[in-house]
Amino acid sequence: MDRTSHLHPEDGEELTVLIGRALLRLQDAVAMVMSRARQRAVQGFVVFSVVLLLLWVAAFLYGSFYYSYMPKAAYSTSVHYYYRTDCESQGSFRCSYPVANISLMRNKKHVLTFGQAYRISLQLEMPDSPANHDLGMFMIKTTCFSQDGGQVASSARSSMLRYRSDLLRTIGTLLFLPAFLTGATEQKQTLEVELFSDYTDDPYAPSTTAVIEILSNKVQIYSSQFYVHAHFTGIRYFLFYYPVLSALVGVSSNFIFLSVLFILSYLRLLLKVEWRPEQLRTDGLPSEREKNTDNSRGENEEDAAASTAELLGPLQITPTKRSQERRHIRFGDSTEQQNRHTLGQSGINESEAA
Repeated sequence: MDRTSHLHPEDGEELTVLIGRALLRLQDAVAMVMSRARQRAVQGFVVFSVVLLLLWVAAFLYGSFYYSYMPKAAYSTSVHYYYRTDCESQGSFRCSYPVANISLMRNKKHVLTFGQAYRISLQLEMPDSPANHDLGMFMIKTTCFSQDGGQVASSARSSMLRYRSDLLRTIGTLLFLPAFLTGATEQKQTLEVELFSDYTDDPYAPSTTAVIEILSNKVQIYSSQFYVHAHFTGIRYFLFYYPVLSALVGVSSNFIFLSVLFILSYLRLLLKVEWRPEQLRTDGLPSEREKNTDNSRGENEEDAAASTAELLGPLQITPTKRSQERRHIRFGDSTEQQNRHTLGQSGINESEAA
């Protein structure tokens, strides 16, 4: 009974020690897991931030390249004609041909990009009237001028209304009579005249104004529009007609390039950090070779000093010897003065005795 009473407390102490050790191990394991999870979370956040930043920079670079490289695809403006009416003859109301000035500048910038081919056209809305049918063909002359007033390019194109027989016009009028009466449609034709099929602006004398002149004083026009369409080729064709695919290719290529640069810079920084302690160790503690070279240099210097001393002989005096000699000279001078003083005193005594 006494043995059992003595064994139970020891077993309890061992059990508490084991439990304490297990708890400490568990606490260390939990702390390690938490630290690793925190480190992984920080690393993941840093990687996500870097990737997001690289993607943003890649998209910004592609957008900047696109808006700086791609010219304006289309440009349109209304055309307003003017003509003279102060005619001397009473037979004609218009004394001159209809003329319109069109500016090729927008916000003080050229609409046409240098080196880019353009298709320039004129759209006319003309009434389907007997006067226009009787007019037949008419000419449209276009002239481009530079800022100093010089002529850059010129063209002349012909056009006319589409022919329709009287029977066809009558049937069309009867068929669309409700629309004509309500004003939903009009009896008109739309003509599109190509003024320049492949126009390239001169970089030395860029066009700033286009003058359109219709060579007929009997033509009737509802409205007119001036159109400029860019004719893309090569990379510009791919960028304009396939914008999504070109954006994916451009952003991904920029992202890969920036990622490679970032990785190389990071590796270079890591290598510098790893090399720095080794360099400090090698710089702080001299090697055996350096010690041997220093010893050999010292021995060589001592040998050279000894050889020069032998050559110079007594003329070679070191600073220590020079100081010793000065001390010796000073000491000799003082003894000589004492001897002279004693000799003088003895001579005076002898004279007094005599």
